This record gives sequence, structure tokens and C-alpha cells, in this order.
Amino acid sequence: MKIKKIKIENFRLLKDFELDLEDELSLVIGKNNCGKTSLLSILDKFLSHAEKTKFSFDDFNIEFKNDVKLTVEDLALNEETYQPIGIKLKLFIEYGEKDNLSNISKVMMDLDPDNNFIVLGFEYLLDFDGLIRLRKDFAEFKTKEKSKLKDTKETNLKTEKNLFYFLKLEQSGYFHTRRKSIEFDVKTKIENDDKYLDLDIEKISLKEIINFKFISAKRDVSNKEIDKTLSIQTSSIYKKTEASDEQKDAIDDFKDKLSETDVVLSGIYSNLFKNVIEKVRNFGGIKQDDSLIDIISTLQHRELLEGNTTVMYNHGGSSLPENYNGLGYMNLISMIFEIEILLQDFKRKKEERPSDINILFIQEPEAHTHPQMQYIFIKNIKYLLNQGIQRED
Repeated sequence: MKIKKIKIENFRLLKDFELDLEDELSLVIGKNNCGKTSLLSILDKFLSHAEKTKFSFDDFNIEFKNDVKLTVEDLALNEETYQPIGIKLKLFIEYGEKDNLSNISKVMMDLDPDNNFIVLGFEYLLDFDGLIRLRKDFAEFKTKEKSKLKDTKETNLKTEKNLFYFLKLEQSGYFHTRRKSIEFDVKTKIENDDKYLDLDIEKISLKEIINFKFISAKRDVSNKEIDKTLSIQTSSIYKKTEASDEQKDAIDDFKDKLSETDVVLSGIYSNLFKNVIEKVRNFGGIKQDDSLIDIISTLQHRELLEGNTTVMYNHGGSSLPENYNGLGYMNLISMIFEIEILLQDFKRKKEERPSDINILFIQEPEAHTHPQMQYIFIKNIKYLLNQGIQRED
């Protein structure tokens, strides 16, 4: 099961955009400000469901902003003729005979054996009810602003507070998100927007169908002496590994060794802090020995890795700290570490099945990297992912 095509409307630089995807690995290549980051952003906003991924007025395509203005001003529109406008994302998913269809069966629009596509639609829309409320509220807003201008002598210093100004502050109150499964005509290879299943009304979750993760271009790697980005990432890898059952023996052995070390260190601490412990005891309390204390070792396995692990690399038989690496290698190692962390999320717990489709979007994998290293990365990334998605069960 895989996504074969993506369609986007009215989002930032992507006014009317289509992208066909390869079976395993797709490279999105283009000059600066052509919409590559916009593609990542809209997938994140519709598929991650996080609070931080809400849409803003600045996400609207410039032409679409003007469409909104014309729609608000067109008083001839009525509920029967009005077509909701907004940001739209469509995912065209192809499935085969070997795929488990238990999850997508809930979103299938027909049972035609020749039709092996489903189309999932995600929309951020201004419906007719929202349009009516927007007109009313904006009219009241303009009346208040005119009243304020009359009371202000320096009117030339006032910024015009037009519809765009108003929407920048209030658009979330008039637009709403909608998810749906859209009918697909297998003969024409075209989706029929008028026939769909409303996934929100039916309360159908998509988390078992699609799991989306990404690695941002902002990876915070540097070769400053104080930087320990890679070392901190080892702690994140450990936390993910600890939550799985696949390396239980190694994790248990690690914790046992820390417990043994705690006993040894507690004995050393007893001598090291003997004087201060004795002073506390002699200071006394209400009764004898009321103020006895011990200073013992309590090594925490998670925090131990985060604060005391150093990634070293071998150079000519010598071990050098991570910040001695060139930025290209630092970036490459950081990406591999991050992929390892995300793959644990894709796998999920042992009693849970992974989602049907798992998308990993890596933004600017070539950052700081020599063209030859870029080629090696692209050559090896499929192998890395194919190995990582396997589970012992």
C-alpha cells in the first residue's frame, strides 16, 4: 500500500499542485522558494494533528486571499450556489492483493475489484455559515474602526484595517477542517469531489492508515566545542529502545550494572562525606540520632546517557570528540540517529501493528554535505529504512 499522488490547492506557493510519488523513495528537487517546504508543512498540518500545526492567514496562497475577498464582497451568493473554498490536500492511495485491507475498508467508496485506489481528502474550508458570520463580524469591525478614526486627529498615522488585517487575527473562527474519502473513477482516473464519505461525521480515525514523521532542516548540529547534539541523541535512542521489547536483555544488563555501581559508589561517598555527615549527626535533634543522614549513589539510566555519553569518531587510530567532525559528517550522523529514533515510533509496541503507510520526510538531507556524500546517502537510505522497519515478531 502506498501513496501514488499528492494534490494540493491554495497553500502558500502551491496554488494548484500535483506530485507523483515513486514506490519507495522520492526526491523533491527544486530551486529556493519553489514550494518544497510548503509540501512538508501541509502534510504536517493535516496529518500530525498537533496544536502547533494550526493554519494561519499567511498559509493562504496570495491568489486565494483575493478569492476570499471577492467571495466576501459577492452578496449575490446564496447557500445553493455557494461552493466552499479553502486549502485542500488529496492523497491518492494504491493497494494490492497482498495488503491487509482491514483499516482502509472503512474508507472504501466502492467494491469494484478493478478499483484499487482510495482518495483521502483534507480541507481547511470557509463554508456558507462561516461566510455569513464573517460578513457580519467584518461589517461590525469596520463600523468600530470608522468610529475610532473620527476620534483620532492623526488619522494619517493609522494603518488601514481591511479584510486581510481582520482575517489575520480572526480567520480560525470562520474556517474549519474536514476529512473525507472521495470517490475515484477507475476508468477516467479522476476523483469525484461531489461523492464522498465524511470521516469526521462517521468518526473514522486515519492513524492506523497513515503515520507521518519528518526530520526538519533545522537539525542544530554544529562543530562548536560545546556542542553535544549527537551525544544527546544517543539518550533519545535509548529511551525509544527501552520502551520496546527487542533489546530487553541488554537494557536489563545495563540497569543491573548501574545498581552494582551504586553500591560501590555509596561506599566511596560514605568516606568522602564522612566529616559533613558526622557534623549533621552531632548537631542533634529532639532526641539522640534524630539527624542521621546518608549520601548514596542513585544513578539514573536515562539521565546518565544524556549527560555523560560522548560520541567519538576514529581518525588514524585516535578517538576524537564529535565536534572535531566536519559539518557534513555531523549532519549525516545526526540524520541516521534521528531516523533510528523515528523508526521506533513507526514500529510501535509489540502488541500493535504499524500503520499501513509510513511516510518519512527528510528536509534538506544534503545540508553541509559534499555532492559525493549526497549520492551515497541517497544510495543507502532505502537500505537503512528497509532494515529498520523489520520487527523480531
